[in-house]
Amino acid sequence: MDRIGAVLLAAGASRRFGDENKLAAKLDGEPLVRHVARILSESGIGDIVVVTGHDRETVEDALDGLPLRFVHNEDWSSGMGRSIARGIRALRPDTPATFIVPGDMPYLTVALLEALAGRFTDAEGSAIVAPTTENGEQRNPVLWPRRWFDDLASLDGPEGGKALLRHHWNEVLRVPVAENSVFTDIDTPDDLPKT
Repeated sequence: MDRIGAVLLAAGASRRFGDENKLAAKLDGEPLVRHVARILSESGIGDIVVVTGHDRETVEDALDGLPLRFVHNEDWSSGMGRSIARGIRALRPDTPATFIVPGDMPYLTVALLEALAGRFTDAEGSAIVAPTTENGEQRNPVLWPRRWFDDLASLDGPEGGKALLRHHWNEVLRVPVAENSVFTDIDTPDDLPKT
């Protein structure tokens, strides 16, 4: 997976979480966003681009020492679309595909990333690959081939890539995942496990 990229979204203000930056909230003694970035790194992804925005320094501090690059989205408040676009434009020019990964998915696994990348390879790099629940509901992270990079780099607004994905749903390879806990994201302090 060393040629595949990852755009790690870490720009939002996470208002539902309260005053604290949720990406810096600790889970098992480690910031949430570091859990996600560490899994991306352990999977062998070759180019990890972290898009910062709100509270940039806190996110950068939380990821100190990991093999990744930062790009800053000055217009982070306009929504996820602009952050995805910024991350896509920062990828290495030889990147054949990239995962778009929310920074609040601390239970992401190397096994899931490998399964998605395997389906991408099986399809000869031509299809969008998305994990789904057993009921067929689309989840993150989505693996996008290079042929969609121009569309992703034009995104704007709060919806991110969902509209683009819906429009091309017939071209998506769906990978059912039995263990739904990998899709858990953290939106409020109550979503964190009690220790």
